[in-house]
Amino acid sequence: MNRNEKITEIKSSIGTVLVGKEDMTELVMISILARGHILLEDVPGTGKTMLAKSIAKCLDAKFRRVQFTPDVLPSDVTGIQFFNPKEQGFELRPGPVMTNILLADEINRATPRTQSSLLEVMEERQVTIDGETLPLPKPFIVIATQNPIDSQQGTFTLPEAQMDRFLMQIKVGYPTLKEEKQMLSMYRESEPIESLKVVLSLNEIEEMQNELKKVTLSDDVETYMLKIIAATRQSEFVEVGVSPRGTLALMRAVQARAYILGRSFVIPEDVKVMAPYVLSHRLVLSIEGSMRKTKEEVLLEILGKVEVPVEAGAVS
Repeated sequence: MNRNEKITEIKSSIGTVLVGKEDMTELVMISILARGHILLEDVPGTGKTMLAKSIAKCLDAKFRRVQFTPDVLPSDVTGIQFFNPKEQGFELRPGPVMTNILLADEINRATPRTQSSLLEVMEERQVTIDGETLPLPKPFIVIATQNPIDSQQGTFTLPEAQMDRFLMQIKVGYPTLKEEKQMLSMYRESEPIESLKVVLSLNEIEEMQNELKKVTLSDDVETYMLKIIAATRQSEFVEVGVSPRGTLALMRAVQARAYILGRSFVIPEDVKVMAPYVLSHRLVLSIEGSMRKTKEEVLLEILGKVEVPVEAGAVS
């Protein structure tokens, strides 16, 4: 079974658990192959946690979950040195970050101090506990969920530095009437997640992560990407545009999309599809901009203005 067939099987398997989430599953797989972290956003009960658990099961990955609340401490996430009275000495007890897929549930309910405990693990794939640094397992991906800020009391807005470490922000959305009816039928007599089987091993994931680095970008596609990035920094509605970290994130995302679609090269369509998910959450709007538009609207407006290069095989 080739990589495209395996990605298709994962989407099909998760479709037996979550109805109408095929596109979102593909985006999550793109992010995992690009070694990127994912921020899922929407109101409670829309399948964010179930998606993370299903992905982990299909990948045979170690899975840990942290339910963030205001009283969760940084050490509850990273780990501690604790005193063992029997041994009369301190022992290292790593936290839930020592896993392959970490579900940071309702991350915006944690205090800023606890949120910052994820900065090192997300960027450097390592954790430092009382001066001792430990590498994290490979692969290591954070899938964080977030309720919309304005709709919940007791939430703490994620700072720009934290948002910039997520490769993508994906809004889940409600199912359609037809999809929700299908969901009722699926869950009436069983729990579909229990029937999920492993599709990709961790070794295969690592091989695919290495292979997609060979996906090429032409000069025209690179220039197209950089013009989009530059436009975010020049927009009248944007106070802070996309950082160089965001530029690299977009490159990795478009390489991963081309890879899972069976191509060895990136086309402009890859950039157009991935840019809203990779770039929107990195924008800091001006006061005027935030009063008139959302980040997504600003980004889509920029995409509409930047000229798309014409390439063989590209889709307009």
